Amino acid sequence: MDPGDGDEALLARVAAGDPAAIRSLVAAKLPRLLALAGRMLGESAEAEDVAQETFVRAWKQARNWRPGGARFDTWLHRVALNLCYDRLRRRREVAMDSPPDHADDGPAPDRGLQARDVGRRVAAAMAALPDRQREAVSLCHYQEVSNIEAAALMGVSVEALESLLSRGRRALRVALADMVEP
Repeated sequence: MDPGDGDEALLARVAAGDPAAIRSLVAAKLPRLLALAGRMLGESAEAEDVAQETFVRAWKQARNWRPGGARFDTWLHRVALNLCYDRLRRRREVAMDSPPDHADDGPAPDRGLQARDVGRRVAAAMAALPDRQREAVSLCHYQEVSNIEAAALMGVSVEALESLLSRGRRALRVALADMVEP
């Protein structure tokens, strides 16, 4: 069964002001929205802001939602992606001397140095991708969205999405080539 099948009934309950439905909606959708925004933006605080704004928009839209069009999950991801792009545009407008420091919430240094280095390298390689390639890779590989749904979210054909994925994967392979064991 498609996890999005119950979204319309849940959304109707949200529109009616049911607090349990709102909690259920957030519980069901928050992890994927945080993961998507985190991969797109590279900062957990910004990802949380995007997720919160996405839910505010979903709550406001709940009364006007009409079943039969786009899947709610698709719409929700599109809203989150648009909010991410807004933030990415604003970042380009503000030049920074150096990247901000991030607290390390990972495993203890004696156990997690290599894993942290790999994660940073992959995150840096993802961040270096052009926006559309990063979006395609994030949706298909990290969010596990089908190619058809990802293409719809991005407003491109499936062939164009596959081209973006191919170029993104190739760029990641080049950027991370020294990490692969012979």
